[in-house]
Amino acid sequence: MTYLLDANVFIQAKNLHYGLDFCPAFWEWLIENNASGKVFSIDKVADEIAAGDDKLTGWMNNHASDLFLNTDSGTVEKFGQVSTWATSQTYEPTAINTFLQVADFYLVAHALSGGHVLVTHEIPSNSQRKIKIPNACLGLQLRFMTPYEMLRREQARFILR
Repeated sequence: MTYLLDANVFIQAKNLHYGLDFCPAFWEWLIENNASGKVFSIDKVADEIAAGDDKLTGWMNNHASDLFLNTDSGTVEKFGQVSTWATSQTYEPTAINTFLQVADFYLVAHALSGGHVLVTHEIPSNSQRKIKIPNACLGLQLRFMTPYEMLRREQARFILR
């Protein structure tokens, strides 16, 4: 099983539970599991992180270049399927237009192309104003889970030395 991480996984980890300064084990776990072919994200998420221009951007630039997959032809081939799903729902036009332009759209297409599980803090929503990753996953029959589910499934251990 391979995982694709949403930007909010990185951002919330940095800001809340796994700060770069006090929980380096989380960040090391990401790098190690990327090296073993289990954990990835995508180039569009890297762009979102880079826009923050903070310590997370520095970590990404210094340690995680292999973590972010480029958009390849297999992913591009799935754009139509994802956009057809989005436009066939009852979302507001603004929600659809926004979704088709942000990293979430690319994450879903990557997951379809590569058979990945999407990892996000988002939860399904009945709102017609924003397309959430879990709603797209449910509509396209993709697996998704929270970062905590992924860490438990992979038996991550962050043990003090």
